[in-house]
Amino acid sequence: MDTSSFDAHAALRAQMRERRTKLSAAERIAAANGVAASLEQLPEFLVDRRVAGYWAVGGELPLHAAVARLNARGQQYCLPIVGKDRGLRFAPLIKNAELRPNRYGIPEPEHTESDLLTAQEIDLVLVPLTAFDRSGRRVGMGGGYYDRSFAFLHGAPRPAQPLLVGIGYSFQEVDALAAREWDVALDFIATDKELIDCTPPETRP
Repeated sequence: MDTSSFDAHAALRAQMRERRTKLSAAERIAAANGVAASLEQLPEFLVDRRVAGYWAVGGELPLHAAVARLNARGQQYCLPIVGKDRGLRFAPLIKNAELRPNRYGIPEPEHTESDLLTAQEIDLVLVPLTAFDRSGRRVGMGGGYYDRSFAFLHGAPRPAQPLLVGIGYSFQEVDALAAREWDVALDFIATDKELIDCTPPETRP
């Protein structure tokens, strides 16, 4: 393992987490509305049937404004369920469904095994991040859950299914992040200011 890259990511993660936890409630609401507007510029966000996101904790950018738009269109919104293997599956978030904290204190929908969807069954994933660059590299929370769960996208022509869309505040952008062999690149990044296309130029319309 490249320990210098690991240390750099850890320091950047701590810096960005501290900055976002200092945002006021008004700033968070404005950012939530901004990222919802950015996502509306992505055609797949308007039509994909199954969209997975996250329950914002630790200063993560809230998705309530974006989810309201999905619900209005009748799209299915799902939240991640952390398995014993530290991989992710996804449970639909049904209106008035009961939520229970998982072992990390993050709310998850009440579900049965048959309710859960695999990563391959999701059409579009809203991926939380603590830092990103415009090539689609990201720094997450350090657990490797998303890289592990979407490892099947390694080497696949991009964009592929599911489409991976990073979600973050504009101030979380950095010039460049070191690529690591297990990282799964993002296809797009939606911030409170803009939608960034990270796909290879030759694949764009």
